[in-house]
Amino acid sequence: MAASSREGSTVVQDNQAPIRIALLGAGTVGSQTARLLVEQHDELVHRIGRDYKIVGIATLDPVNDPWIDQSLLTRDTAELCTRADIVIELIGGIEPARTFVLKAIESGASVVTANKALLAKHGQEIYKAAQEHGVDIFFEAAVGGAIPIVRPLRESFAGDKINSMLGIVNGTTNYILDEMTTKGLDFDIALREAQEKGYAEADPTGDIEGYDAANKAAIMATLAFHTQVGIDDVSVEGITKITAADIAAATAEHKVIKLLAVVEHNEAGVSARVYPALINENHPLASVHGSFNAVFIKAKEADDIMLYGRGAGGAPTASAVVGDVVMAARNIVSGTTATGIQTYNTLPLAPADASKAAFAVRFLIHDKPGVLASIAEEFANHGISINGVNQDLQPTQHDPGYSGELQQLRIVTHLCDEVTLRKTVDAVCKLEYVSGEPSILRVLD
Repeated sequence: MAASSREGSTVVQDNQAPIRIALLGAGTVGSQTARLLVEQHDELVHRIGRDYKIVGIATLDPVNDPWIDQSLLTRDTAELCTRADIVIELIGGIEPARTFVLKAIESGASVVTANKALLAKHGQEIYKAAQEHGVDIFFEAAVGGAIPIVRPLRESFAGDKINSMLGIVNGTTNYILDEMTTKGLDFDIALREAQEKGYAEADPTGDIEGYDAANKAAIMATLAFHTQVGIDDVSVEGITKITAADIAAATAEHKVIKLLAVVEHNEAGVSARVYPALINENHPLASVHGSFNAVFIKAKEADDIMLYGRGAGGAPTASAVVGDVVMAARNIVSGTTATGIQTYNTLPLAPADASKAAFAVRFLIHDKPGVLASIAEEFANHGISINGVNQDLQPTQHDPGYSGELQQLRIVTHLCDEVTLRKTVDAVCKLEYVSGEPSILRVLD
């Protein structure tokens, strides 16, 4: 009989072989994950109920962290995947991460990953493989960093129905927009500051164009509605067109601009979208500053719930990763696996014109009689009702060929679909007294 000791309600089985853990990637999150596994070893052993050990760390780059045993480093990632009970994938990207994850699963290892791009693109393949081989796939850190979002969707809301989720799920863009709002910075300056402070990558395209948030939106929709939603199903709009003038106009109306991931299920089907939106300054999401994240969930029975916290960073994200490792290890000890990712629904994807919203559209126009009436007529011809109009002079801007002053015309619509709205805006922009590119923002109620 194996000897055991008890701490609280946890039985620590001393004589069983340690659970073997392999770590793929030793970058910012990988390094911090290794640190937590080493520094918190004794505490985690009690929580798991069995000892564990790191059997290898796959990396192509030198690692000098004092908590990492140099003898564990290897470049043979595929081989490492075959000799572990739990494989932690923190390489990122699609390939070779996909190959290594599937290799680990086929070798009988449970997988913990923070790779949102991989799951948004190949999630169904990976979930199916895990179920077929009787192992776990955990990915709390893939959405919202340290914020517990995935597990509540998989477990806590199992007895409820989620109608919608919206949130700030990208810390880089939230930091940039927050700096533009609080300090009056232009986009380029705020981005450069974010890069200098380590909030943005040298190539920030994935963040500022909305692709990172779109990957997370696909995962959120799949979990919330139990239907397959991939990255190609997500409508994406980033923040690169947001200007200081947009921020100033929002501030004047007691609103802020946030990049939101929005997933919904209504009569038209399931939709997943990422876009910048105007929200009232008293909305809970308006108070999410810096690189923090927050997700607002609307459930049928539980009503409104908001989850808030650090959405990125080495240590916060590693905290979520190690939490998943503990869950996977506990299941190994008990000889069970968690319920797989359930996509039993085949809900249709909502067409682009099914979702309605109010929009704030800002035009730059010539300051002369009849212009406003002509623009209002275009909106009426396209069946869009105007809720409000605001005008102010922009004397520092000029339109070649027009000697007069320019006005900023801001129109807020009643609810309408985006397809019709953009057709209307295109028609207005063809008028000879409209200058430059308009600004289009949704207004979150």
